[in-house]
Amino acid sequence: MMDHEVSASNVVPFRLGFLPRHYEYLMRWLQAGMCMGLCDVDVASADEGEDIEHVLVWVRENADPAYMIRPEGMRWVLIDQLRDRRLSSYRSFEAALYAIRPVLSCGATAAA
Repeated sequence: MMDHEVSASNVVPFRLGFLPRHYEYLMRWLQAGMCMGLCDVDVASADEGEDIEHVLVWVRENADPAYMIRPEGMRWVLIDQLRDRRLSSYRSFEAALYAIRPVLSCGATAAA
């Protein structure tokens, strides 16, 4: 029993993080989506005292951020920020952005 407890404590959970390539893709997505109602984005990193890094997305219909995207384990979670409701989770950051506004091609990915 003791051996099992020791091995369980050696497990290091893996979590996705917001990388420079995500930032580059986010800026391309924002620029392409301005004609479709996207207004602004904000990237909050864990370095700024936040519990978790996340991206907030503003759309022209509201002065408050409409969406939040944050890493959760090996997936990216899309949240309706106005209603405080989890919408879905995605395997890639790009897919989460596509769910908000499909302004770049569906298969597009951030450059490595």
